[in-house]
Amino acid sequence: MNTESNKPRFPHISLAHGNGGRLMRELIEQVFARHLSNPLLDVQADAVPLPTPDGEIMFTTDGFTVQPLEFPGGDIGSLAVHGTVNDLAVAGATPLYLSLNAFIEEGLETALLDRVIESLGRAAVAAGVRVAAGDTKVLPRGEGGGLYLATTGVGVRRKGLRLDMQQIRDGDAILVSGPVGDHGIAVMLAREQFGMRGDLQSDSACVLPLTQALLPLEGLRFMRDPTRGGLAMIAHEIRRATGMGIYMDEGAIPVREAVESVCELLGYDPLYLACEGRVVAVVAPDQAPAALAAWRALPQGQDAAVIGRIDKSRRFVVMQTALGGERMLDELEDDPLPRIC
Repeated sequence: MNTESNKPRFPHISLAHGNGGRLMRELIEQVFARHLSNPLLDVQADAVPLPTPDGEIMFTTDGFTVQPLEFPGGDIGSLAVHGTVNDLAVAGATPLYLSLNAFIEEGLETALLDRVIESLGRAAVAAGVRVAAGDTKVLPRGEGGGLYLATTGVGVRRKGLRLDMQQIRDGDAILVSGPVGDHGIAVMLAREQFGMRGDLQSDSACVLPLTQALLPLEGLRFMRDPTRGGLAMIAHEIRRATGMGIYMDEGAIPVREAVESVCELLGYDPLYLACEGRVVAVVAPDQAPAALAAWRALPQGQDAAVIGRIDKSRRFVVMQTALGGERMLDELEDDPLPRIC
């Protein structure tokens, strides 16, 4: 189906591509179905059946408005897949199916849309999920950011597996699977804001190998991907849910030199910046070495680290600084980098 003869021949998206007629059919067939074709995708149906294996059905939904639409290490298409399957993966599920809704602004270059959907299709295949349903809408010029995507993800989790903040105990270890802040800074540099450029790559990726590596550990309590609000946001969510404080070691948290440099210049804190291919996990303290070894055995987890612990004697999220002092991490209020996911 993905042939040269089937490539779209219209250079830009027009309002007529959303009117339900011939042009809309051509858009769906020549862009979306061309890159997302699979046995479950029926572009003529309003609903499709989904075969499911035994286990608990897990369900998630997300939206993506990143600017620019393409950035070093990814684009809004691959990001939509990764963001959705990662929410399922950190819940202990195996992602199976996606739905895709595309809100396209009139005037968007068809070649750009084609690249994005092709990238989305490749990311879905790599993650082992199938796009089973979708919809397209075309917005008048000036009423959108070029392209917005909305997704729904369905996965399956084995019965009896429970991963949530209520499982967390005093003394539990906190781990992160790799350097933080890469995605936020990569997108910012791609915007060429503040006269800055760089070749830093987003960490956007499917984290399923990382989450599945920890599922055999009986002491695994909780996992989350640190997207908007970053690592600091997750720490505060844990504090609010458990009533226990968090103690983290600044020197143990992996941050790339390029990210640190940009943050120092512009006054950002990498702990509040979004990641799109990292996992934060909380495990029983005696299981931390096994969890760290499992992650470091994977290409995505070679820079994994134990970065802190749950401490019920504290009331706040506290960071031990590189100078040996302590500072409190406040909750995020203003969004330092809007539209990064």
